[in-house]
Amino acid sequence: MRSVFEDEAKLDVNYLPPHLPHREAQLRSLRNFFSFVLERPYEMARNVLLVGGIGSGKTALSQRFGVDIEEEARRKGLRIKYVHINCQECRGSLFLILWRVMRAFHPNFPRRGYSAEEVLGMVLDVLDDRNAYLIVTLDELEALIRKGGTVAVYTLTRIQEERMGAPRRLSLIGILRDVRWLDRLEESARSTLQRNIIHLPKYTGRELLDIVRYRANLALRDGVIGNEVIEMITDMATESGDARYALDLLWRAGKYADESFSPVILAEHVRRAAVLVYPMTRVSDIDHFPRHAKLFLLAISRFLRQSQAVYASMGEVEEMYRVICEEYGERPHGHTQLWKYVRDFADSGILTIKASGRGFRGKTTLISLPRIPAEYLEKDLVLRLGA
Repeated sequence: MRSVFEDEAKLDVNYLPPHLPHREAQLRSLRNFFSFVLERPYEMARNVLLVGGIGSGKTALSQRFGVDIEEEARRKGLRIKYVHINCQECRGSLFLILWRVMRAFHPNFPRRGYSAEEVLGMVLDVLDDRNAYLIVTLDELEALIRKGGTVAVYTLTRIQEERMGAPRRLSLIGILRDVRWLDRLEESARSTLQRNIIHLPKYTGRELLDIVRYRANLALRDGVIGNEVIEMITDMATESGDARYALDLLWRAGKYADESFSPVILAEHVRRAAVLVYPMTRVSDIDHFPRHAKLFLLAISRFLRQSQAVYASMGEVEEMYRVICEEYGERPHGHTQLWKYVRDFADSGILTIKASGRGFRGKTTLISLPRIPAEYLEKDLVLRLGA
């Protein structure tokens, strides 16, 4: 039996399609902001923010722009380099972000021995030596703001002011889920980021339908999925407006069709996929966190699953966390670090927190998982922590 897929990689979250349906206007705006790079790159630099929810196409938009501008620059004989960095993968560390940027030019650049400011200076020296220009996208900029705050953002955005008379080599694109993250910055850093903002609204049902059809045509064999099934997938994703969720459903439904030796994708395959795919919460969101953060999240999910409660108190989860650490042979982290994990998970949209009210002795933090079943999350984390 042949697979229903022609090329399942076309549904992967990291795949960059040649066309971005319903993001043409935002792509034009991004190109307009950076039009100077192709005409007078040495005269100025630009900082632009892309703001939108999960699955709104921010990453794909930026990467599509990066591929296009590098290609156009080559045709014009210009040296323009685009580098895409995920700040969450770098744990919000300015040094690790700049180290990855430097590795785009020198793959063997050492990880130790320099400060973030020294590495940034070296990046600019490389650009001067090569007469090149750099556009860096800082995806999940929330992580850098959370850890590095005003100092890190100010360092990146104002470095070229110290190079009086030198060409402006470095421009930035920041990607945020919510523009209110800028409120955590002092005015000196915030003003450099809030001048040029491109908002990406969540996709409508009609737009999601176009996206699912487009990617199905790229990834699936002819005739393996009907319009009704595509509409079913779209309906499931419409409330969240999350294209990634819709494409996850399509991919997993295709895998279930192959598993059952079906020549077509049926509604039942989509229903099975929906059991294991949830909007607004991504495995990739959790993967970036350290091991003990995952252990603590396992404690949250296990407590909520066992108690069937809507909320868990911080104390209840800490007690469960200590039990889990014993199971895994780990030494528990202290309350301060665990509280930081809670804030980080809340900032990432994985859980929600609120202060306790009536019915609780004293004040405590209440934790909930509003967007993902505790049982599913517990099983997923057990698999990951055992790997």
